[in-house]
Amino acid sequence: MDALSLPVPAAVHAKATILVVDDMPENIEVIGGLLHPLYTVRVANSGERALRAAHSTPTPDLILLDIMMPRMDGYAVLAALRDSPDTRDIPVIFVTAMNADESEQAGLDLGAIDYIHKPIRPAILLARVRNQLELKQARDRLADWNGSLQLEVERRIERMEQQQILIAERERIGREL
Repeated sequence: MDALSLPVPAAVHAKATILVVDDMPENIEVIGGLLHPLYTVRVANSGERALRAAHSTPTPDLILLDIMMPRMDGYAVLAALRDSPDTRDIPVIFVTAMNADESEQAGLDLGAIDYIHKPIRPAILLARVRNQLELKQARDRLADWNGSLQLEVERRIERMEQQQILIAERERIGREL
């Protein structure tokens, strides 16, 4: 099997939207070209546009973010994403030419889930994107399940409270007779 044709479960890529953020059009073209056959790809060429895109519909399932951009760098974009309740859970992978350990550590400390060095290796990029989307999908399923369980617990508590009220009322009526 060719490294570029890694199997991607239909459930992962059928709905996945990836936001690619880079100020260099050629980087957007290369990364977008790799991802487009498998995912819905949206692009932004600045930090400000990335934040607008992250807050618009459809919300990205994953953001691939360059660090070195004019006006608002990737670190500032990630910090802004993490500060907003609407975007704080979107996984972000830094895709950057910055390869110093300190840069990578800073990105991970800010909340990036991964760090990919440029020039990108297509098979590595595709594998990491696939893995992070699968992890996000699992987290989303757990959150949905947790929400369903919470509703069931609330429903049962309400039923028990109603039963306790009925029992207390029966006991009161029994004492009055």
